[in-house]
Amino acid sequence: MVFERALPNVEGKRMVAVVVSYPPGAKSLPHRHAASAFIYAHVLSGAIRSQVGDDSAQIYRTGEGFYEAPGAHHRISENASETEPASLLAVFVLNANDGPLTTPDAAPGPR
Repeated sequence: MVFERALPNVEGKRMVAVVVSYPPGAKSLPHRHAASAFIYAHVLSGAIRSQVGDDSAQIYRTGEGFYEAPGAHHRISENASETEPASLLAVFVLNANDGPLTTPDAAPGPR
């Protein structure tokens, strides 16, 4: 987390910014964010492959961005390169008391 602040002109809301860094070939587990969270992601370096909800997977390069609506399922979030690192800045606007920011899907396997 690189920034967190209550929004003074929007009662009950806060803004949180997180830098996500991926080594070459790295990926996040499929996940959801806090239920109230609207997220804008901006690629800082490299290339990020992302799939949100039922949209097709896209590759975003340095300087490009995408968003996630509240309640969206982030199915794919990974470095699109096997040889170069990648990073993004994710900016969340969410209810002041909503959290955690990210919850991975349950791991597949026997129960």
